[in-house]
Amino acid sequence: MIRRMSDTEDHGGDPAGRTADKTLQERRWAAYQQARRALTRGGFRGTVRERLELLQEAAPQVYDLDQPPDMYGNRIVETLEERVAALLGTEAAAFFPTGTMAQQIALRCWAGRTGNPVVALHALAHPEVHERDAFSTVSGLRPVRVTSEPRLPTAEEVRSFAEPFGALMLELPLRDAGFVLPSWEELTEVVEAARERDAVVHFDGARLWETTTHFGRPLDEIAGLADSVYVSFYKSLGGFGGAALAGPRTLVEEAKAWRHRYGGMVFQQFPTVLSALIGLERELPRLPDYVAHARVVAAALREGFAEAGPAWARVHPRVPHTHEFQVWLPYDADVLEEAAVRQAEETGTLLFAGAWSRGGPGLSFTEVGIRAAGLEWTAADVRAAVADFVGRLPADSR
Repeated sequence: MIRRMSDTEDHGGDPAGRTADKTLQERRWAAYQQARRALTRGGFRGTVRERLELLQEAAPQVYDLDQPPDMYGNRIVETLEERVAALLGTEAAAFFPTGTMAQQIALRCWAGRTGNPVVALHALAHPEVHERDAFSTVSGLRPVRVTSEPRLPTAEEVRSFAEPFGALMLELPLRDAGFVLPSWEELTEVVEAARERDAVVHFDGARLWETTTHFGRPLDEIAGLADSVYVSFYKSLGGFGGAALAGPRTLVEEAKAWRHRYGGMVFQQFPTVLSALIGLERELPRLPDYVAHARVVAAALREGFAEAGPAWARVHPRVPHTHEFQVWLPYDADVLEEAAVRQAEETGTLLFAGAWSRGGPGLSFTEVGIRAAGLEWTAADVRAAVADFVGRLPADSR
């Protein structure tokens, strides 16, 4: 299974490797800050000053700042919860400090209602790859893997799975497979297959916001397929953090009780909630534009690599399903990191802002996300930047 390495992980316990990597990370951060143009910019990559300026500039447009702040989940938190429920077409929604907490609690509540703690999911689903076995260790759930193929589970795989499960969890899009989505018809068939087995369906919709273009459906129709939905406020909307669980009112009220038990009843959360409201106001309407331009950029990257002549290159998916996708190249990650940083340092243009991760021997990948800054890049800009980037790679590997 391919596993992404985070920016903070070490390298086999080798102090020299960690020091070199940290230096490269620091150079990448400095290059990002100093670059005149970057294909991906904004969101969590900004400075503390830039993040605070977001609140100062935009918060008065989304909420009356003369109102009292929240205390333990009331006032502005309730405003956000109502907004999310309306957008997703559900009876209610609850704000959570993290998606990890929101999903554990949602599936714990469903397990109590179905009498079955088994959660069927993909082998690359976020809880399986990034949450240190939290489902089983903390919440008494037992995850089982429907498939490990780099796509969402099929209806037949759900129908023929060997053991009963109380809930089917679908990550939309499936990030670690390349931000991929099924077709609308495939998704509805998978949901129906789970219902045939008397299982509830929960959407890990951390990035559900940007799926409307691919599915050709509004958010409430997409969310309406599931019994419950989790959404994130920072992955696509640029918020400081936070998540929401949306679904039937009785489920949400039960989830709020568990939120308190899990330590999620935070005293005041108005900065994070304000940033979420700003994201809903500013970024949500722009996501279809980002998705459309991601397809332009992906095509230009493919053309640029074909012209520049590396031994092999892949943009995955070939036509992005969302505004995010992967780029794969046949080089070690540190070689690609160095080329990306040097390009920004020497030209002021940062083509690849994200870290490169090892995908196999001599094979690495990075994630590309198109947001407001990326809209300024033409296809010709992308192809020119690719040619310059490839020119900085070792000649004997091209």
